[in-house]
Amino acid sequence: MAAPSRDFTAPTVQLLTPEGELRPTPEAESYLPLIEALPDAALEQFYRDMVVSRRVDVTGANLQRQGQLALWVPSHGQEAAQVGSARAARPQDHVFPSYREHVVGMIRGLDPVDILKLLRGATLGGWVPEENGNFHLYTLVLASQTLHATGYAMGLQFDGATATGDPESDAAVLVYYGDGSTSQGDANEALVFASSYNTPQVFFVQNNQWAISVPVSRQSRSPLSLRGGGFGMPGIRIDGNDVLASYAVTRQALEAARAGEGPSFIEAVTYRMGAHTTADDPTKYRTDDEVAYWTARDPITRFRTWLEGRGASAAFFDGVDEEAADIAAGVRTRALEITAPPRSDIFAHVYSEPHPLMEAQSAWLEEYEQSFEGDQA
Repeated sequence: MAAPSRDFTAPTVQLLTPEGELRPTPEAESYLPLIEALPDAALEQFYRDMVVSRRVDVTGANLQRQGQLALWVPSHGQEAAQVGSARAARPQDHVFPSYREHVVGMIRGLDPVDILKLLRGATLGGWVPEENGNFHLYTLVLASQTLHATGYAMGLQFDGATATGDPESDAAVLVYYGDGSTSQGDANEALVFASSYNTPQVFFVQNNQWAISVPVSRQSRSPLSLRGGGFGMPGIRIDGNDVLASYAVTRQALEAARAGEGPSFIEAVTYRMGAHTTADDPTKYRTDDEVAYWTARDPITRFRTWLEGRGASAAFFDGVDEEAADIAAGVRTRALEITAPPRSDIFAHVYSEPHPLMEAQSAWLEEYEQSFEGDQA
């Protein structure tokens, strides 16, 4: 008897080559109509989103280095994966991020300063999802958002808010997590429940090659996209530095989810150009050659080359650069104005109604702090 094959490979959906040429792989041919239907304004918005994201990212890193933030989580290099997928979602969809999806939040209407407040420690949660395009809170406990998202998707089913046949109201859930999180139990439990309940949901894994200092090759001996099939859902691998592939594949998967066809699993193969966070030193575990390889596949450069070939003007690109600089400067200015929240915030939202225990604890803290007044020691 022949030994089972150990050739675990998966095709990659790519529309734009690293050189910026529209040359779809065979797996990408069916997605071309979605791209051809996009107006120039939408394509230009993709570029604008990515450039603004990178400028805000640099600003966040600088603020942390200058002592204004406790931490910053860079997204440099992952702009195409995030922008394409975020632009594929409808307003009624719910998005559950990890903690690196800054531009996804911005696309959904989130003020980036709210992210800075969170990473400065000046807020207990960050923002109200319903007021920010159904963009839910950042999750610092790896992979727990996959369960939150799956539970929410199940709730959409129970409430009859999906698969009604009305594309203007049917909702789906999009959840982001990284290659490192796929090794967590929560992520796999979420896939089990999503498959069992056929939830209206898309799992979007940003495989940026490193779970802090652990390479993805040590976490998985086969492409992560193959895990979708193991849980009974389509698994698709895309070039995560190709914003067109990210948009087209995510859009199709979300449309299928809203129509009642169940969940999908997308692996976006990309690269974290910076550190895992500003508390990390990536030079300790990766090589210059590896970084150079991915630098040559920069998602913004690739997309700009294609837009230039389509006739986008120098004035357009200059305007985007100016706009991004203005937005980043505004973010920095407002970040420096962030103040500490009042002490009462600690107790304000533990219960939905006033609670005697919270009132007692608040009074104790007030009395305790007053006991130090006049103490010169």
